Amino acid sequence: MNEPATIIDVRQVSKCFRLQQMRGESTIKAMVVDILRGRAKTREFWALRDITFAVKQGQTVGIIGANGAGKSTLLSLISQTTNPTSGSISTTGRVSSLLELGAGFHPDLTGRENVFLYGAIMGLSRHQMEERFDQIVAFAEMADWIDEPVKHYSSGMYVRLAFSVAVEVDPDILIIDEVLAVGDAAFQRKCIGRINQFKRRGKTLLVVSHDLGTIHKISDQLILMEKGCIIAAGDPDAVVAEYQWLSREKSRTAESKEWGTGEIKIKEARFLNKAGEVTQELMRGESLCVEIGYSSARRIESPVFGFSLQTASGTLIYGNNTQIEDFVVPDVEGEGSITLTFDKLELLAGAYLFSFSVHSSDHLTNYHRLDNALPINVKSDKRYEGLLHMPVRWGTGAGPVISDQ
Repeated sequence: MNEPATIIDVRQVSKCFRLQQMRGESTIKAMVVDILRGRAKTREFWALRDITFAVKQGQTVGIIGANGAGKSTLLSLISQTTNPTSGSISTTGRVSSLLELGAGFHPDLTGRENVFLYGAIMGLSRHQMEERFDQIVAFAEMADWIDEPVKHYSSGMYVRLAFSVAVEVDPDILIIDEVLAVGDAAFQRKCIGRINQFKRRGKTLLVVSHDLGTIHKISDQLILMEKGCIIAAGDPDAVVAEYQWLSREKSRTAESKEWGTGEIKIKEARFLNKAGEVTQELMRGESLCVEIGYSSARRIESPVFGFSLQTASGTLIYGNNTQIEDFVVPDVEGEGSITLTFDKLELLAGAYLFSFSVHSSDHLTNYHRLDNALPINVKSDKRYEGLLHMPVRWGTGAGPVISDQ
């Protein structure tokens, strides 16, 4: 079988913007005079630095990253709405883009007129657009508004019509920049269905979105950008996990909280893999040991150590402590450690965060609690939905009789 052809080729692309520097006391008049006299101060802002990647025909590639990472700038370069400062970009076939809300629509023209205008820009004849027109309007659910000027449209109406037109002009490459987030849930489901049809026809899709669930589901490959550079690319599970890890590391200091009397203090915690090596990353299903070091200012009888585990978005997954497990901790005094062992950690791929606590056996005294204290990155060799892997068996015919006996 022949290897699919490269349909988008981005080579060492950089983009620099020159930004006007304004002094706080400057008036508009002074700024204009400075510009006219050539005295205006500018600074360089590199939105992209040496970006290189290729997309094969039929692939869906998602681009993720924090605001300001350079995602939208990259899509605008590929769509040829602006030019790179250096490097090269080549595309094969017709490119259709939804780069921002209402892009390509003239506000004073009606929806109908804008549909035909967009088709003309894409190189389609009026006859070709007439053949597609009814389907465009039906998908967008815009029959009652299609002859109204688009300046009277709501944001949702803009998106529905823009997406419908962009898909129905039958591009070889469809580029979408976050605009689907404006549509309602029902329309988003319709769009995902249409995108899947688009993919089955061997078309190529490049999409930017902050909706990790959706972009993870539809993408064959993901690209993670940070400060104008690509820092990870490839398998969606691994790249989403890297993004969650990066996001958690950025906010961990702000989100981390600790409180308690301090009579016992959790001094450190570290992860050990099955080989006994310190790690912050493991594969789904592997064993994990958490070593928790503590110090006690005085002798304390049978304290209770506990932990909780949450997702990168803050969803609590699991919590447990020594008292629940009927493990009696000996009286503590001075320095010591306690271990927590998972024989098989069946978390799905992603970034997670551990919290730790130690309190009295009667729950009346919190000696120390550390929230969002220790992050861990989990990888997986398979893609599943949800947070946890639950072993199951598939079969055909009647199922086995399940008994509680």
